[in-house]
Amino acid sequence: MFTLTPLEKSLQNYSNAFISILETFPMKQYTALDLSIGNTTLDNVDITNVEACQRYIDSILEKNRAEVAYGGYLEQRNLYNGNAHFSASEDKRNNHLGVDFWAKAGTRVRVPLDGRLHSFRNNSTSGDYGPTIVLEHVLDGIIFHTLYGHLSVKSLHGLFVGRAYNKGDVLATLGTPDINVNYAPHLHFQIIQEMGEYQGDYPGVSTTKNLEFYANNCPNPNFLLKAT
Repeated sequence: MFTLTPLEKSLQNYSNAFISILETFPMKQYTALDLSIGNTTLDNVDITNVEACQRYIDSILEKNRAEVAYGGYLEQRNLYNGNAHFSASEDKRNNHLGVDFWAKAGTRVRVPLDGRLHSFRNNSTSGDYGPTIVLEHVLDGIIFHTLYGHLSVKSLHGLFVGRAYNKGDVLATLGTPDINVNYAPHLHFQIIQEMGEYQGDYPGVSTTKNLEFYANNCPNPNFLLKAT
C-alpha cells in the first residue's frame, strides 16, 4: 500500500483547491501536456528544436482553448537529446523531476504558499534553467523548498536572501528562449525537501539509476497545486 511521506501529507492538506501558479488563470485554462517518450504523436516532432516544440505546444493550447499547458513529473523525455548537459555519461539524464507550465513569455509567476528567498542564480549553460529562484518554506514544522526555473533576467533584479513572500505574491515572469537557454517559454516548478549545498540550482532531470533518490526528495508538485 502506498504511504504518503510527512511532507506529502502536509502539501496535500495545505489546500483542497487548485492553486494557479501562473497569473490567476482558473483550472479550466490549464490543459495537460505529454512530452514523454511514450507519446507517439511526437515521433515526427523535433522537440529539441525550440520552434518545433513551441508549435506543438501552441497546437495543444489551441485545441483545448487553454492558456497554460502543464505536466512532466517523472516523465521520461527526448527533449534533452543531443545536449551535453544531460548526456555526459552513458546513463543519460532524461527523467524530469518537476512540473512544467508552458505559457507566453512575460507571464507572471505567483508564489503558491508563504516563504522566504533561499537563493537565486542565472544558470546560463545551454539546456539549464536560465534565471532561477529558490524559496524556503515551513509547513507543519517541515522545512522544504520550491524552485522556479526559466525566468526572465529582470526577475532576479533587487532580490536578497531572506526576502519574505506571501501566498499569491508575484515572484517573477517567464523568460524568452534566448534567456531561458533555448527552451520554449515555461516555468519549471519543483519541490525539494533537502537542498544540500545547492544555491540557486538543483538537478531538475535525473538518470534512471538515481531516480528513486530524487523522486523521494522531490515530491510531486501536484500534492500542493492540485493541477490534475
